[in-house]
Amino acid sequence: MNVILSALVPVSFIIAIGIVAGRTLSLERSTLSQLAVYILTPALIASSLYETTLSSDSTFGLILGYLIVSLCVFAIAQSLGKLLKLPSRSQKSLIASSVFANTGNMGLPFVTFALGEAGLERAIICLIISSLVIFSTGPGLLQGGGWKESLRLTIKLPLIWAIMAGLLLRFFSIQLPLRLDDGLELLGGAAIPIALIVLGIQLSATRFQLGLYEGLTAVIRLLVAPAIAYGVGHVLELDTLDAQVLILQSAMPTAVNTVVLITQFGGDASRAARTVVVSTVMSLATLPLILWLSLLL
Repeated sequence: MNVILSALVPVSFIIAIGIVAGRTLSLERSTLSQLAVYILTPALIASSLYETTLSSDSTFGLILGYLIVSLCVFAIAQSLGKLLKLPSRSQKSLIASSVFANTGNMGLPFVTFALGEAGLERAIICLIISSLVIFSTGPGLLQGGGWKESLRLTIKLPLIWAIMAGLLLRFFSIQLPLRLDDGLELLGGAAIPIALIVLGIQLSATRFQLGLYEGLTAVIRLLVAPAIAYGVGHVLELDTLDAQVLILQSAMPTAVNTVVLITQFGGDASRAARTVVVSTVMSLATLPLILWLSLLL
């Protein structure tokens, strides 16, 4: 119980601060989001890859596992959209809202508080793959035939360059001069609290509205996906900590970037926004359960 509370309470506390700030202060949400996306999170990823002690087996297992989970969730959401005979726009939004998980703003801090620095190392691998999935497939999925736009977005993503920089520094054992690695680590350390504050501000600006569509999407995202991750981890014979991180990252609510992509490339943006809020609020109840079950592995 202490582990569950120590993971949930700090995350909820910082999100609550973001909600209060969003309702009382004149903050530019887009500015804070850009700060997190273009500077802080890339710094966290580059620093983590530079200093990681994660084995190649764990890295490959997490990459393969998360991709398999994403493909399974995609198939389920696509089948459900056709079964319910949703309009094309709503089907696309349902798939995107189900597949694209908030492994950054919500996933990194929750896993860090729950499983420590070793868990964070593994959670970052899931974040990298999740981000690549979102920005490489999102535009094409929503717009149709948009692979060029997908490639353009992927190349422009700061995350890609942060990954390359971190891997190059690690592979060639480059020692950064003048304690620049400490500066990079310090900068990356701000990513998690800023991301949670941005999430809280986002929640303060969107109304909670639970309907059939939002409820089904939240169930897929919060319960079905981690159940699939459990099975995938068992089949791939992942180490206990690797499996726990895969399960927790798969149990995260719908990513905020889903709304951004749907707004830009097509889909039902209002439903997607409501799904982000509903799944995020519901995750405060489901994540402790998923964490408790994962700790039994």
